[in-house]
Amino acid sequence: MGSVAVIGEEPLVRGFALAGALVLAAGDPGEVLDAWRALPDDVALVILTEAAAAALDPQERAGDLPLVAVMAE
Repeated sequence: MGSVAVIGEEPLVRGFALAGALVLAAGDPGEVLDAWRALPDDVALVILTEAAAAALDPQERAGDLPLVAVMAE
C-alpha cells in the first residue's frame, strides 16, 4: 500500500500531517515543481491545492501513478 503526499500552500496543507500524510509546503510554482519531482517512489496519492495544481504542467502529472486529487478551496 502506498503513502499519501500533500503539496500546496502551508496553511492549507499542514493539517494533513496529523493524518500521517507527507506534507510538502510549496508557496510558489517553482517550489511546487520541486516538491512534485522529489516525491518518494512509494507515494500512491498526491493531494494538491488548487494553486499547486495550476502550477504543474499536465505532462508532469501524466501517468497512472501517483493518483492526483485537487482539493476545493
